[in-house]
Amino acid sequence: MIYLDHAAATPMSPTALGAYVKAAEEYFANTSSLHEQGEKSKQLLEKCRAETAQIIQASPNEIFFTSGGTESNILALEAIFSANGQADSHVITSAAEHPSVQTFFKKLESKGIEVSYLGVDSSGQISVEELKQTIKRNTVLASIQHVNSETGTIQPLHEIGTVLRESGVIFHSDCVQSFTKLPIQVDKLPADALSFSGHKIYGPKGTGAVYLSSRIKWDSVNPLTTHESGFRPGTINLPGIASFTAAAIESVENQTSGLEYIRGLRELFFEELKPFTQKFLVEGSSDEAQLPHIIGMGIEGYEGQYILLTLDRYGICISTGSACQSGKQDPSVMMQALNRTPQEARRFFRISLGVNNTKEEIIRTAEVIKECIYEREGNAYG
Repeated sequence: MIYLDHAAATPMSPTALGAYVKAAEEYFANTSSLHEQGEKSKQLLEKCRAETAQIIQASPNEIFFTSGGTESNILALEAIFSANGQADSHVITSAAEHPSVQTFFKKLESKGIEVSYLGVDSSGQISVEELKQTIKRNTVLASIQHVNSETGTIQPLHEIGTVLRESGVIFHSDCVQSFTKLPIQVDKLPADALSFSGHKIYGPKGTGAVYLSSRIKWDSVNPLTTHESGFRPGTINLPGIASFTAAAIESVENQTSGLEYIRGLRELFFEELKPFTQKFLVEGSSDEAQLPHIIGMGIEGYEGQYILLTLDRYGICISTGSACQSGKQDPSVMMQALNRTPQEARRFFRISLGVNNTKEEIIRTAEVIKECIYEREGNAYG
């Protein structure tokens, strides 16, 4: 089996799995219990919080653990707007956000809140100049993702954050696809809230975290909540948090080498497909505004679903977009934001690379795609 769907979920690393088992065996007590075992579990929880905070240069009291990226996005946005928004407030997001973020803003719209959706250019980036022009006197919150899960497009977070901070607008960013893959340091990045997920960084599913700057106000979404300082209800998933933290530390330690390795695999993939370059549409950017891990593309004359099923027959796993939108017949959020025609949108498929992939796997995947085209188009390519 060749697994090329890491943007949907990564396999747990041995380090993360070991941390999970150890925490489950030795730190099983409830972190809110007052006995010695409960205190022991609480100490591990706070150690994980401090280590996660250190990764992004935050303070431990600014880190809140969650059940994953979707909950991180929704809870962060709801907590911020609850404390800072009014009935006449204005908020900003982009047309290419993850469904969890779009759900929050659609909910605000249904309550009469004015929402501005920024468009994207051909590479998937928003215009910072348009953002400046969109800000109003009553704008209180903006949410712009760091990396798009379908195309790998990187938004210029520092420029965006600088504009928003100068205008007094609270800035949240969905960093689920970028966390530990790209440098994120909140002592240098003008962002107020960030969302992370465990199963994108070789940690367990059902884990995530939120960074909420101590400079902003937020309200508990669920009254009487005591866990995570009132940010999230429910018993703490300590084995998951320990595993998430271990995975994050390991991933950050290998960030530079991992990025270079993935970039090499991406270049190899396109080199192997060189004879068919004229038939491809590769989404995103080819420069520094592109996370190399994600290859979103289409082949002229082929539906993405056909490519997915063909590769699946050979034991190669890819996707046709975000896993959170699978099963829907409508074009993906990003394809709509890029103004792709229905036909172009149906061509889309995504290959997302991981640190465990080998050059041999990439070459084999390219071979199967080439065979697929040869079979349908005969000797047109020699």
